[in-house]
Amino acid sequence: MIKGLIKRVLLRAGYTASRYDPRRDSDAVRQRLLQSASINTVLDVGANSGQYAQRLRDWGYQGKIVSFEPLSSAFAQLQKRAAGDALWQIERCALGDREEVSSINVSGASASSSLLDMLPRHTEIAPHTGYIGREEVAVHTLDSLFERYFVTGDRVFLKIDTQGFTSRVLEGASGSLDRVQGLEVELSGVPLYAGEPLIHEVLSLLYRKGFAVYSLEPEMFDDVSWQQVQMNGLFQRIR
Repeated sequence: MIKGLIKRVLLRAGYTASRYDPRRDSDAVRQRLLQSASINTVLDVGANSGQYAQRLRDWGYQGKIVSFEPLSSAFAQLQKRAAGDALWQIERCALGDREEVSSINVSGASASSSLLDMLPRHTEIAPHTGYIGREEVAVHTLDSLFERYFVTGDRVFLKIDTQGFTSRVLEGASGSLDRVQGLEVELSGVPLYAGEPLIHEVLSLLYRKGFAVYSLEPEMFDDVSWQQVQMNGLFQRIR
């Protein structure tokens, strides 16, 4: 009776109380995957200001991190964050399926910036993410940069957070992906960016490349319908 009362009070205040389960903690699950796969090099594609890499450090990952970020404002913050960390390297560029200079759409929410056009559904769900400008950026393939950072014996984990550009990044990694042991990618259930692959297409591609789902984490919801429109997927190599 008392437990029920406490739960109701917490729910009214917007909280829940339950026993901690690390299997439901995305940071703990990611760290478990990195440890089980003996990862010592993380390629952080779409690093923004370095939030992801900082979370890895906070959870005890001590290996090499290479962060790629094209936006000038986000890269400036990334530089400050990575300063003093000898095992955290940074490079200002986007990754894609070809070598080029392209124009990236700058979002009001920096992390939602993309080389693709944003669709109306995205701004309906998150009005603050609308585009506010454009910026010219260098685009490279992962294949062209891989040997710069890869050392024989490295166990590589590739994280891709590029707002709809996942398949293009993977296409540009056709020669290096077989040396990747684990992946984290963004998965969309509905079209949010023009030309982006949806979840079933990315899953099919990664299974063909030898990866299987390790964990899925909710990322973005439609607050009106409660539909889950975007999630993050962790993948481990199975062959």
